[in-house]
Amino acid sequence: MKRLQRKQLKEDELVTGLNKFIRFLKNWTKEIIILAALVLASLAVFSGYKVLKAQSLRKESQVAGQILALRAELNKNPGNVLKLEQMAGKGKFSRMAYILLATYWIEQGELDKARLALEKVKSVPKDLFFYQAQDLLAQIHTLRLNYDKALDIFKRIEEDKQADYALDVIIYHHAEALERKGARKESLALYKRLQEEFPQTYYGYDASLRAKKLESGQ
Repeated sequence: MKRLQRKQLKEDELVTGLNKFIRFLKNWTKEIIILAALVLASLAVFSGYKVLKAQSLRKESQVAGQILALRAELNKNPGNVLKLEQMAGKGKFSRMAYILLATYWIEQGELDKARLALEKVKSVPKDLFFYQAQDLLAQIHTLRLNYDKALDIFKRIEEDKQADYALDVIIYHHAEALERKGARKESLALYKRLQEEFPQTYYGYDASLRAKKLESGQ
């Protein structure tokens, strides 16, 4: 008897619950439909965004590949300079194009053309491309004996404490500029810093050789 009563109570509870749920659906049908539509719309927008983003990334990678291919063929086909200049003026990878143009002009001994290309590299965002351009620009100033300009750039890069560009490269080029300027004591200090902080890198090893030469008065 008690089992039958418990079974009946459970069935009554189930029926009551279903009735409440049905009434809830009837009372809030419009709102539920609107909510479902919003969810579906959000999913559609998100899916569309992902598709567009994927397409954008493909286009960007294609542009980057074109820029690298043009640079690789520059020595054989100097006419690519004009194409690179056109690509350098627009798009996400425009700064990379300016940097690659600058490296070509440096190879040709056209330091002024290289400098002009690098000075067109925008400072925003301050990423790998920006710091690479600044490093090259400072090295050009060193080659042109504009030591103070070069040193100012190296100091600014170090003060930024950025993580996008290898610090040992900057310190090494900074030390080189000081050495060429004749500031042997300051240069030696930077070479020794490289030895201590970057002993396993190429620049750390080469800095140890430079430091020995300076200490021996060579």
